[in-house]
Amino acid sequence: MFEDRLDLIIIKAMKETNRKEFQAILDELHPYDIAKLYKDLPRKHRYKFLLFLTAEQLASLLPELGAQDQKEILHQLGVEKSSRVMDVMDNDDLAELLHELGAEDVDYFLSRMKEEESEAVRKLMKYPPETAGRIMTNRYVWIPVHYTVRDVVEKLRSFAEIAETINYLYVVDADKKLVGVISYRDLILAHSHEKVEDLMYTRVISVPVTMDQEAVAQVIERYDFLAVPVVDENNVLVGIVTVDDIVDVVIYEANEDIGKLSAASNAIDFDTPAWTAAVRRLPWLILLLLIGLISGSIISVFEETLTKVVALAFFMPMIAGMTGNTGTQSLAVVVRGMIGRELDRRTVIGLIGREFGVGAVIGATCGILIALIAYVWQGDGTLGLVVGASLAATLVIGTMAGTVIPLLLYRFRIDPAVASGPLITTINDILSLLIYFGIAAAFLTQLQ
Repeated sequence: MFEDRLDLIIIKAMKETNRKEFQAILDELHPYDIAKLYKDLPRKHRYKFLLFLTAEQLASLLPELGAQDQKEILHQLGVEKSSRVMDVMDNDDLAELLHELGAEDVDYFLSRMKEEESEAVRKLMKYPPETAGRIMTNRYVWIPVHYTVRDVVEKLRSFAEIAETINYLYVVDADKKLVGVISYRDLILAHSHEKVEDLMYTRVISVPVTMDQEAVAQVIERYDFLAVPVVDENNVLVGIVTVDDIVDVVIYEANEDIGKLSAASNAIDFDTPAWTAAVRRLPWLILLLLIGLISGSIISVFEETLTKVVALAFFMPMIAGMTGNTGTQSLAVVVRGMIGRELDRRTVIGLIGREFGVGAVIGATCGILIALIAYVWQGDGTLGLVVGASLAATLVIGTMAGTVIPLLLYRFRIDPAVASGPLITTINDILSLLIYFGIAAAFLTQLQ
């Protein structure tokens, strides 16, 4: 209700060219709210809305929008105003925005920005995507080691407005190598004549510029940092990664893993056209289709067994389905656990042993239950034994497959999430049918 009224007030202010009222409303909104307001406006009012925004407001709006909306806005604003907006954007956000544009557009926009800003963005874009170097910002406060507290306060007055955070101040030597860190709290409690080198902590937790963004997120989570310094191979301070960027990383990585676990591209969202979404999903599904044909060939091999004991067919979907389910559960546990844990030999052995125990308990429980059901339903103890033993064995194997496959992928530096749920399910279908019909064939004479 309030948002609908806000839309109307904004539209009224624009129609009346009442910039004062327009800005009074915008000054009360966060960048996310401004972006939502822009998206909710009728398309015919959006361009005028952009013209009413200041360069600073546009700079905070763009990172809150998707790549398509960003491109559209840049072209609507024109080169001159777009360049002014880029000059005041955070360099890490700008590098991410330009990454979505073509090489010609990137050079075109950067050439029209302030030289200092464009050079900083070019440096960021040289680092590989999804690394600390790509998501770091160069808008931070660094302090020479010889400064006094009075000197630091004077510098803060000059740079506090452009810095993303002043919770931590990073201390460097003459070669700009990171030698210490001092918190803003310690600074304001110190006397003005005290030296930084006497107040700073020399044990500084930093991350290399090439570290994967997911590993950076783990460092910040592990130490409860609001920011972490980024250094190059010579321990020279080149930037910082702030916690607000890490929140974006965590969400992105979670969406990526969900996409892989479901064998769907993480590039598919609510706005993706049907044809594009279908093309991105098809490769995995075609692969799984071909693998699934193996299941059919297994059934044909045991056709004689199935013909002689028709009751076996009734339990076939249940055994295959249960095996896939337990494998997917183990897969989810392992992939989720890898996010916050470093895997050493002891951890891996303990995990495999634990999951084997889980599979054994689940297998024994479900196996006994289905054996009793089969016996009561068919009045055949041997059939109950075959079905129960098959289910127990396949549940153990399915659990182990869901555990071991992602661990092996991790060992060979392949993203464990590619061991997607459908892939694990398909593999377990094949294994469960082999075990089921293998045991049934061994007891075929008793079943008859």
